[in-house]
Parts: sequence; structure tokens; C-alpha cells
Amino acid sequence: MSGHNKWSTIKHKKAATDAKRSKVWTKIIKEVTVAARIGGGEAKDNPRLRTAVDKARGANMPNDTIDRAIKKGTGELGGVSYEDVVYEGYGPAGVAVLVDATTDNRNRTVGEIRHTFEKFAGNMGASGSVAWMFKRRGLIAVAKAAVTEDRIMELALEVGADDVKDAGEVWDVETAPTSFETVKDALTKAGLAVASAEIAMIPENRIHLDAKQAETMLKLMNALEDNDDVQNVWANFDIDDDVLERLSA
Repeated sequence: MSGHNKWSTIKHKKAATDAKRSKVWTKIIKEVTVAARIGGGEAKDNPRLRTAVDKARGANMPNDTIDRAIKKGTGELGGVSYEDVVYEGYGPAGVAVLVDATTDNRNRTVGEIRHTFEKFAGNMGASGSVAWMFKRRGLIAVAKAAVTEDRIMELALEVGADDVKDAGEVWDVETAPTSFETVKDALTKAGLAVASAEIAMIPENRIHLDAKQAETMLKLMNALEDNDDVQNVWANFDIDDDVLERLSA
């Protein structure tokens, strides 16, 4: 598996625990609010909002909470004003890291992100320093227990997906951003259990880490993910399966 897929596997395993934590709702509410502000409050006409609402429902968020977040975004309700920010940096062994954040205070967030990088053998980079190493792709994780490889390949490629990869407990279906919603809807209509669906930043190349570097890298990833303002973290590391299994146990 690629480094990205390995991190996806860790995130899927964490999801069951994280779904019980209030900070997961906090992150999703921010995403719903920003999506509604940018693209309007109708999910059917706003793909980003539709994805955020799906994520909210997957985390068992009540409909009235989702509705309030949407209305804050469209201005129907007052509230904090959030904005999207992307931070770039380097982890152990020069691993490229992209951090997607949603914040109401840039100064606070950048200070916290910089401190986290430095705490785990990394450093912040200038805008554009690592973004060029990633490509924007749709990524849909489907529970492996629900479908065979042949069937998921047939379904996904028929409706415009580019590739299907083994990511441990799930199949990762990769699409062009423009095909993402079509493929996701088709897989859902086929009755498949979609574990997660997002527009992801996939690295073009990867850096292999030894066990010590891998341990620090995973600590950095987890610390960044635990920040309330951080929505996603992308990195171009690769870790041997046996090392990953030991560190994520």
C-alpha cells in the first residue's frame, strides 16, 4: 500500500473512537459552515456541502445541528466567521506535509501548527514549497467486507473512476475531482458501504521511513489531526507494513 493509503487505514481505525469525541463534530461543523458560505446552502447544488453533510450524518450529528451550521454559513444566523487556510511543511526525513485548516483566527492557528511541526522533528515551509508534490483527487473508501475486488473494479471503472487500490480494510476508489460525486453516488446506489469520501491530495512520490522516523512521523500526523482547526493532513511518507502494524497497534 502507498503511504497515503496506510495513513487512510489508520484514520479509518481511529474513526470509531473519534466519532465519540466532540472535537470531530467541531471540525465537521466548521466544514459545513464554510461550504455553505462559499457555495450556498442547498446541498444538491453544492458538492462540497453535500460531502460535508454526508460526513456529519456519518458521525451521527443531529439534523438541527447541521441546519444551524448551514444557516451560519449562509448568514441566516449570526456566528463566527471561518476561512480555509493551507499550511505547508516538512516532517522527519524531509517528508512533505500539507495541512488543510478552517479557522477564525489565522495567527492562533499558524502558531499552533508551527509548534506542532517543531515538536516532532519538522518545520513549516513557505506557501508553495510542497504543494506541487501533490495532485488533487477524489478518494472513496469502500468497506472491503461488502464487495469483492472484481466487483468493485467493475462498478467503479464503469462510472468513471480511475483506479481501485487495496487499503487494508477498505478499497480506495480514486477519481478525478470532476467525477467524484458521480462515482460516489453510483457506489452508494449499488448498496456498497462507503466508509469515507473526500477530495484528497495524493502525493506524486513518497519517502520511505525507517522505524524511528516512522514513529515520529505518525506522532506528527496525529498531533496535527488533533488540532481543532485542522480538517485534513496529507503527507508523502511510506512505511513498511510490519512497522506500521506495530506502531498503530
